[in-house]
Amino acid sequence: MVLKIDSDKITQLISSEINNYKREATAEEVGRVMEAGDGIARVSGLTKAMAGEMLQFQDGAYGVILNLDRNDIGVILLGDYEKIQEGDTVKCTGKILQVPTGDELLGRIIDPLGNPLDSKGPIKTGSFRPVEFMAPGVVYRQPVKEPLQTGIKAIDSMIPIGKGQRELVIGDRSIGKSAILTDTIINQKGKNVFCVFVAIGQKTSTIARIVDKLEEADAMQYTIIVSATAKTSAALQYIAPYSGCAAGEYFMYSGRDALVVYDDLSKHAVAYRQLSLLLKRPPGREAYPGDIFYLHSRLLERSAKLSEDKGGGSLTAIPVIETKAGDISSYIPTNVVSITDGQIYLEDDLFNSGIRPAINPGVSVSRVGGNAQINAMKKVAGMLRLDLAQYRELETFAKFGTELDKETKKQIARGERTVEVLKQNQYSPMDVQDQVLILFALTRGYLDDIEVSKIKNFESQYLQYMHTSCADIVAELIKSEDISNALEEKIKEATEKFKKSFG
Repeated sequence: MVLKIDSDKITQLISSEINNYKREATAEEVGRVMEAGDGIARVSGLTKAMAGEMLQFQDGAYGVILNLDRNDIGVILLGDYEKIQEGDTVKCTGKILQVPTGDELLGRIIDPLGNPLDSKGPIKTGSFRPVEFMAPGVVYRQPVKEPLQTGIKAIDSMIPIGKGQRELVIGDRSIGKSAILTDTIINQKGKNVFCVFVAIGQKTSTIARIVDKLEEADAMQYTIIVSATAKTSAALQYIAPYSGCAAGEYFMYSGRDALVVYDDLSKHAVAYRQLSLLLKRPPGREAYPGDIFYLHSRLLERSAKLSEDKGGGSLTAIPVIETKAGDISSYIPTNVVSITDGQIYLEDDLFNSGIRPAINPGVSVSRVGGNAQINAMKKVAGMLRLDLAQYRELETFAKFGTELDKETKKQIARGERTVEVLKQNQYSPMDVQDQVLILFALTRGYLDDIEVSKIKNFESQYLQYMHTSCADIVAELIKSEDISNALEEKIKEATEKFKKSFG
């Protein structure tokens, strides 16, 4: 077989390629690593670099610029940075750090860069959001007026949270802060609220336990877990809450409701302090850098209830701060208290005395107040906080064996029953209509003559009775979210009838 070569065609092809060839020179600024270690690097030679910009190193690793100094720039290193060495080349990307977002992330456990940490395969999403994003202005917000039910009686009745609010959970170590967050997420089932749980500096076993509880309650289907465990680098712990916020913003800006919980921002501040000291930023109070307030304010300000023109979506934030020996006047707690719209304070003494959740209503506050409650809850829980505060004072007098008058004894008896009603088991959030019914029985005096030890038994049987024998009352309460005079009479009649059978 003879191979024939058409020389004319080859000549034409070569001529065409020569004619179409365009010689272009591109200038690319390349820097060099001067120093690398402990999750940070110092780079020189990048004169056009910008704060917050991503850099790419020669081995493919990425970093984010945090410092712009006179002679070099300080970079925090992301992902696998172990191979970066002095003298390596580094280039600007012209981009700021972005993370994947979207409905595809629901039910998944991801790291702060959006990489999957579970065994469910890669995450395919075409949606990305920057980790740092400008908070919506006042013009684009509307007042917080729609309740976000936590399912926890003590919170929904006395310290209500609204959609778009920032409510701080603060207290010592191991007294139920994470339990409140988990219960709140479980209670969003069927309420079209998408949840993001950001775990910062937590033990891997703690995160695994939370995931197990959420899966048991079938809550992972509307939840994203952003995990930056204690063994994760300080840089990723620093990025984690901003990544979680970006995931929540995706839902808010698409006109839906989202809840982001940050557990906890104390460890986030510690990670940022570590990075700042390594980058030789001047230390301030407690060795934190001067912009530590801005660190959390720019994160929490992104929570909002958007105006109808912007879609009406909402992003609610529940940050956690861990105190030491109940000291809420130290640096980071006072910073975050001043940024948020209220705080839920958990007290060590209450926890140890068996009152759980160990919420102190005297120190706790919601600056949104009754605006974040349904009318029915306002009517039954209006005086609850005051009654509880008075009970705490009178209880102190009673301990000294002071002779008490009849009215004082009555107040103490009511207070004891209030404390018992507000106790709640972990991982068992309660629907708001059930909360209204049991608080109605409490505040109208139906529990005053029930023994304290029998209160829990009364509550469970009473709610079961209302759902089975008085389903029309429950249905009307769910529909109207208010207690009219006619409905109040029906509830009274049903409660009295049940009480006779219970007695």
